[in-house]
Parts: sequence; structure tokens; C-alpha cells
Amino acid sequence: MDESPLSPTPVIFDRLLLRARRRRAAGRSPATFLLDRASADLADRLAAVLRRFPLALDLGTPSDALRAALVRLGSVEMIVTADTSPALKGAAFAVAADEEALPFRDATFDLVVSALSLQFVNDLPGTLIQIRRALKPDGLFLAALIGGETLSELRQAFTAAESEIEGGVSPRVAPFADLRDLGALLQRAGFALPVTDVDRITVRYDSVFPLMHDLRRMGATNALVNRRRTPLRRATLMRMAEIYGKRFGGPDGRVYATFEIVWLSGWVPHPGQQQPLKPGSAKARLADALGTREISTGEKAERQPKGSLQR
Repeated sequence: MDESPLSPTPVIFDRLLLRARRRRAAGRSPATFLLDRASADLADRLAAVLRRFPLALDLGTPSDALRAALVRLGSVEMIVTADTSPALKGAAFAVAADEEALPFRDATFDLVVSALSLQFVNDLPGTLIQIRRALKPDGLFLAALIGGETLSELRQAFTAAESEIEGGVSPRVAPFADLRDLGALLQRAGFALPVTDVDRITVRYDSVFPLMHDLRRMGATNALVNRRRTPLRRATLMRMAEIYGKRFGGPDGRVYATFEIVWLSGWVPHPGQQQPLKPGSAKARLADALGTREISTGEKAERQPKGSLQR
């Protein structure tokens, strides 16, 4: 497989600024509700894999929540933490490393996990290739990333307010990858049996301002390289808050914000792995096996309810 980049990697995120904001947030009163949820969910998913992992890598997770969840799980024997943030504090085995330049030999780990970090990597295809190389044959990669629908309400409100007040727009919310793109990147990186799915969480706030406060406490405010360097005008901010409340508020006066968590998993190829069946070789309908109704082409499926949190 040709793993050489076809063109220079675009620099989307100011990673030095991101690290500084994470350090600042961790030193104050961090908002960890999303990270805690993703870490617990990752451990639950890993519990369904009936095997032990002698050596695991926790890559870039910006707290010790995932490491603690894996310790409680019991199937992971040793965990190495690789990060440049305060998450290194308290880790028994820690390596200062950037997700875009892993310092590990090929075929080192049985498991690589990451929670809510890899969405800020500029060269995600290259990072996935490095992760696959660092895993042993039949090793597992399992990660949670922030997805493309996250904070879509905030993006729309800022766009409308800036267009109205300032006659133009500037990037305010990061352009995270969507589910289909991430699945293709797993295959491109050489993972076998790739799986992607998404978890959408709706968080309700009294107004948009507590939401923005939570983003600061996550260390997740605007770190785009092309962000506007001038301070946000008060008139624009107040108009954004007004638009947000009108478009995304409920009868009780509270507003909602969407957070999308995309899950990725894949295995390093190994001769003993189960191989996919040839197209057309199935002897039973999937709908019968799942006890559900088959949906024909062009028919819309019913939307599943979203998770909800109150803030």
C-alpha cells in the first residue's frame, strides 16, 4: 500500500494554542462531562471484546478518565499514556509525544485507544497509519472523536450574526470530519474490519453563554489557524445570543447544543482473522436475523432518539 502523502497536509489547527488552552482549563475547573461519558462508553465497548490486552496505548486523551476506566475494566494489563497535556500527571507509564509524530517502534502495542483528541490532528490520515504500524498484528484500535455535526447551532448563529452586523463571516467552529470520511480513512490506513458509528448528545443550557463557558473549561475554544485575531465585537456577540435563543430554544426558554461523538474501530490484519463473505453468498436475510423490517431503496428510516444532558 502506498502510504506517501499525495499533497502537503493542510494546517487547520493551531496545536500549540490548543495545548495552552487545555493546560489552562485543566488548572482551573475543567468541564469533563463529555470526556467522562466517552471514556465510560469506550470501556463498555472494549468489554465486549473477549480477550486480554497485555500492552495498551492511551493516545492524546486530555485527562486520566479513560485510563481509569480501562484499569477498572481489568482486561488491559499495562497502559502507556502518550500526550503533551497534564494528563501525563499520575500515569505510571507516560511518554511525552504528539499524536502526529508517534515515537514507538512498529508492532509494539496490542491496543490503541483515544478519547476526544484526534479530531484536532491536522494529518489524521498520517496519524492513523502511524497507529496501525504501532499495533501488533491482530491489534485493535478504538477511538472516539468529535464529529462534524458538533455545535452546528453555534456555527449557524455566529454566521448569521456576523453577516448581519459585520457584513462577513469568520471561522468560529472547527470543521470536524463526518462519519463517512472517517470510515474511508480507516480503510486507507490499512485497518481490517473497520467499523464506524455515531452517538449524538443534546445538552440543554439556560442560554448560549454557559455553553461558551463550558467550551472554555474544556480547552476547546477556537484554535483554528485562520481564526480572526481581533476581539469579538459585543454587538455581534449579543446578536448571536439572540439568534441562538430564537432558533434553538425551547418553550421553557432554555437552548440546546448538539455534540456528535464518532466511534472508530479497526484491527491490524492477521491471517487468523475472520474474513468477510463474498458478495451474494449470504444464505439468510439480515432483517430476519435482527427481527426487524427491511427498508427498500428510497424509503426513509425512522430517526433514533438522541441522548440528552442538562447543564
